Amino acid sequence: MADVELKAVAKSFGKVPVCRGVDLRIADGEFVTLLGPSGCGKTTTLNLIAGLEDASAGDILIGGRRVNHLTPFERDVAMVFQNYALYPHMTVAENIGFTLRLRGLPRDEIRRRVAALAASLELGPVLDRLPAQLSGGQQQRVALGRAIIREPQVFLFDEPFSNLDSGLRIRLRAEIKELHQRLRVTSIFVTHDQEEALSLSDRIAVMREGRVEQYGTPAEVYARPVSRYVARFIGSPPMDFLPGQITNENGIPAFRMGAIAVPLEAGVADAPGGATGPCEFGVRPEHVVLGSAGAPATVRLVQPVGASTFVTVAWDGGSLIARVPGMASFTPGERVHFSMAPRHVMLFDAASGRRVSMPGEAGVINPSPDWTRRPA
Repeated sequence: MADVELKAVAKSFGKVPVCRGVDLRIADGEFVTLLGPSGCGKTTTLNLIAGLEDASAGDILIGGRRVNHLTPFERDVAMVFQNYALYPHMTVAENIGFTLRLRGLPRDEIRRRVAALAASLELGPVLDRLPAQLSGGQQQRVALGRAIIREPQVFLFDEPFSNLDSGLRIRLRAEIKELHQRLRVTSIFVTHDQEEALSLSDRIAVMREGRVEQYGTPAEVYARPVSRYVARFIGSPPMDFLPGQITNENGIPAFRMGAIAVPLEAGVADAPGGATGPCEFGVRPEHVVLGSAGAPATVRLVQPVGASTFVTVAWDGGSLIARVPGMASFTPGERVHFSMAPRHVMLFDAASGRRVSMPGEAGVINPSPDWTRRPA
């Protein structure tokens, strides 16, 4: 096992930059996910670590050793691909044991190790089958087995669940997490699925346009996003953003969005533009409360999803989504009132999109518990 470090790693294809100075440190035994939308550079970053692409600039270190000049085999990493990349003419046993055969291990030793690993992956009954005779989940397990049996320093996963149905993805997600807890091999996982990232990772690197926008634990990137980009990408449904500005309401600083004003506590001087200025108010659906108190609004859309219901409410200043526990009985057109859990709302600079408030941080803007609709 080994740690992995990227120092100002860049990659361009011709004149098109894909990675723009990626800095990342992954500790020995850690599970880190590179998360972001298509085109953000996450797969290219993984390929650079694997040695499938050459870096245009910067250093890649595995176990403290610079590996830029080494082949993928010399880097001692194992990669699980999106399309499984199994040898179609080989049986499951032959696919899993292929790298051991290349190392020249005795046949009895290969059979013993393949059988033991296959049993742990529930592949024992299909060892004599070809890949074409397997389900998608079984093929993915074979790909995992082929990587595990090498006992590499680092596991690399390139969106391994993208071709599977949702139920199987959830099951394999749990299996990979249990596998990592057992083996504790440094693992780097690429996905655009934020639920996969949140459920699997020790830390998440949220990528944007070839750079790391934020690097932290799942709790940090969810509850303390550094920017509007991260706040919107993490969470389902994503955070709602309401445009407005910091104003002075009868001597009390507040965030105003149309006819609604949210009183603010100390720290307003840290807001963009000082005591007043344009910004955006961000709140997650689970922190919007529908009830008899707060600002009046109208239910526009109701989306039951089993354990909770997403209720979109609208008023003259905008709209937002509330997550209500259970199968809530709201109807479109119904008049309701909404408020927000003060500790969980955030302010973002309207121009840069950077977060400028966070509950619990020193010297930032914190909405007070008492807010209501005020005259415009």
